[in-house]
Amino acid sequence: METLKFALIIGLLLFTKSLFAQTIKLEAGQLEAHQTYMSIEKLMGKQVLRVEKDSTLKAVDEPTYVRIKGLDFQDGVIEVKVLSRLLKTARPSDRGFIGVAFRIDEQHSKFEGIYIRPTNGRADDQVRRNHSIQYFSYPNFKFDRLRKEAPETFESYADMGLNEWITMRIEVKGKEAKLFLNNSKYPVLLVKDLKLGDKASGGIGLWVDVGTEGYFRDLKVIKE
Repeated sequence: METLKFALIIGLLLFTKSLFAQTIKLEAGQLEAHQTYMSIEKLMGKQVLRVEKDSTLKAVDEPTYVRIKGLDFQDGVIEVKVLSRLLKTARPSDRGFIGVAFRIDEQHSKFEGIYIRPTNGRADDQVRRNHSIQYFSYPNFKFDRLRKEAPETFESYADMGLNEWITMRIEVKGKEAKLFLNNSKYPVLLVKDLKLGDKASGGIGLWVDVGTEGYFRDLKVIKE
């Protein structure tokens, strides 16, 4: 009897949580391009959002995303399918950078971000593989500073590749964030020290960086 009661409680909690899940339509009227170019296109039979970084912006780990209008997020879950390709103008060092920015302030002056480097996932180099996933915090904690000051803490490995749909699921709570890829049971990245602190909140952006032709679909948000 106690086991049945426990199962019912868990089921009710999961159902209640699902009621607050918001599916975001990636349509032009819902989106604001910031230092990027965007378009709505068809890819593999699906309507998707295409995003490319403004080529005049040379700095990396910048606010280069398409922001969802009217959405304020602090804690909860962000899930989206992403696919990246390399542009014809991509350099040998470009990795197909694509991911999610969250807790973006109104001035685009600070945010948290998690992105992937799909070309690293199957590279014939273990060091590159170890840099497949990246957390960063704009403006003060970009990848290079974090890699220097806290090596291996904010990066990780997972299998991935270019030109394939990858499901990113980011769970955020206070100063912690977890990334799950492709419905994995366990997180592939654990961030225990979000640099903007546990009180930060703000918008959500679909993020790309240099050399990337990025595609997004099936965006869902659960706010807690």
